[in-house]
Amino acid sequence: MKASDVMTVGAATIRSDASVPEAARLMLQYAISGLPVVDDTGHLVGIITEGDFLRRTETGTERRHRPRWLEVLLGPGRLADEYVHSHSRKVEEVMTRQVVTVAEETPVDEIARLMERHRIKRVPVIRDNRVVGIVSRANLLRGLACLAELDAQAWGRRAPIDVTVRNGTVQLWGPVADERVAQALRVAAENVPGVKGVEVTTLP
Repeated sequence: MKASDVMTVGAATIRSDASVPEAARLMLQYAISGLPVVDDTGHLVGIITEGDFLRRTETGTERRHRPRWLEVLLGPGRLADEYVHSHSRKVEEVMTRQVVTVAEETPVDEIARLMERHRIKRVPVIRDNRVVGIVSRANLLRGLACLAELDAQAWGRRAPIDVTVRNGTVQLWGPVADERVAQALRVAAENVPGVKGVEVTTLP
């Protein structure tokens, strides 16, 4: 199973010159915790996440006073960066510029390792530096849970089925001659938490 099998296609993005409040509204609208940031040509330039809103002047959560000795240790550059991050109105001044990305062919086990190593919840899927999808922890869990459920059943282990998960919809296809097995495949996938729909394609 690879990134293209589990990613959310047509993931929401935001322009780098958009406002921070606009980014927050989009996250709330789509119930997501991060947005890839693109320039005016559609190329990925960063990512903005819910963590970037933790220290904001609008909510009164910006860092205000530190002990003098700590300010000396941090230096004026670090303190200036923090000020920009908490007060800026533009996405490009708040976003993370070093983005961990994957290709459509990247195996899901490698994606899981990247998420663990970098302590991130999502990775954009890139083709020619353009975002074609995004893989979140939930995407991985749905795909793996579906495979685990099929593998736990005797009829599932014997069915040569390919599994993909696109935008919450599980797609199953393969040579299944017995309609009862096809129905069981559908039921198993429907019972995986977070699955929005199931499509079963049986081949001759």
